[in-house]
Amino acid sequence: MCMSADIKVRFLDRTTPPHIITLILLAGISAMVMNMFLPSLPNMTEYFDTQYQLMQLSVALYLAVSAIMQTVIGPVSDNLGRRKVLMWGIGLFMLATLGCIFAPTAEIFLFFRMCQAIIAVAMVLSRAIIRDLYDQEQSASMIGYVTMGMAVVPMISPGLGGLLDEALGWKSVFWFFFLCGGLLLWLVYSDVGETARPSSKSLIGQFREYPELLRSPRFWGYSLAAAFCSGSFFAYLGGAPFVGTEVFGMSPAVLGFYFGAPAVGYFVGNFLSGRYATRFGVNRMVLWGSLANGIGTFSSLMIFVAGLGTPLSFFGMMTFVGLGNGMVIPNATAGMLSVRPHLAGTASGLGGAIMIGGGAALSALAGFLLTPETGAFPLLLIMCVTGICALLAIAAVYRRERRLRLA
Repeated sequence: MCMSADIKVRFLDRTTPPHIITLILLAGISAMVMNMFLPSLPNMTEYFDTQYQLMQLSVALYLAVSAIMQTVIGPVSDNLGRRKVLMWGIGLFMLATLGCIFAPTAEIFLFFRMCQAIIAVAMVLSRAIIRDLYDQEQSASMIGYVTMGMAVVPMISPGLGGLLDEALGWKSVFWFFFLCGGLLLWLVYSDVGETARPSSKSLIGQFREYPELLRSPRFWGYSLAAAFCSGSFFAYLGGAPFVGTEVFGMSPAVLGFYFGAPAVGYFVGNFLSGRYATRFGVNRMVLWGSLANGIGTFSSLMIFVAGLGTPLSFFGMMTFVGLGNGMVIPNATAGMLSVRPHLAGTASGLGGAIMIGGGAALSALAGFLLTPETGAFPLLLIMCVTGICALLAIAAVYRRERRLRLA
């Protein structure tokens, strides 16, 4: 059921739909937890007296567990409701954060870092709540506006993380996570009512709905477009800290400043999604975003091939990756959630799992292949290949719709 235009939204009132500020913060905390601590990775490596490749797994393992969690969160929230699952998930995230802070070894830290992935509940259910309230085109627009506001978080969080690390040590970043989790838990309790339509199916019955989605070519087209386009960004998450530190010799604070470059493009891309999704439709927005992503990665690679790579060129071209993701993700998400509207939570979880699972693999691959001898080349090659695959995925959606029109 879609929300009527004349419904009033009151902040901190559970009897009205959640305020846009709440939805932005729900989506934003997932991005913050993913990238705010990345400038601290070299210092964390030294603290735990281990190798960078092991600490870099804190990105890949987090993404892998996040992908698994999202396959569960969607059906559970379709069955039990968005509000209850959100509150439990945020509470467990706060406990996992304490585990990261007090971990005595790198291995124990990585275990609790994986547990932190439960915060994916915020990202999955913020999208599902929007789809509970709006139709496909309005959902794309609304998700665009929400993620435009959310884009401020990854824009500033790496810089803030770098400053906290230099001033108070890497643990201060995780104490910040814990504080934000507490504030978000209170906000959900005060502002988020239940938006999911009551389900007559059991929890097992909800999981049995997965084949209905998996048989849909449209679901796969949108999911893979989002997965491959965001794959460029996740590879960047896994490899850019190494490139900034080892190739360009940046300090955590300087790296944090440059690291947020994709978020600038992401902000613009989400604004364009919010402004134009209803006018041009989700397919065109996904296509244009995939092109922007591909142009940015290919241009950066060519600059390095010419021997002209600098911090400004490397991180500057990443703004096009952010621009592409800002256009692709809201529109592809709205598309996949609209394939079967009664399975919005399940589709959000499964689509997110495909996207994040692929990101985990690409993040780990980037970290594994990068060495001082290779420079940034393996990372840029991975990003270029995923950009091409994103274009192929949305092209498949176009081909299918053209065949259906001609039939």
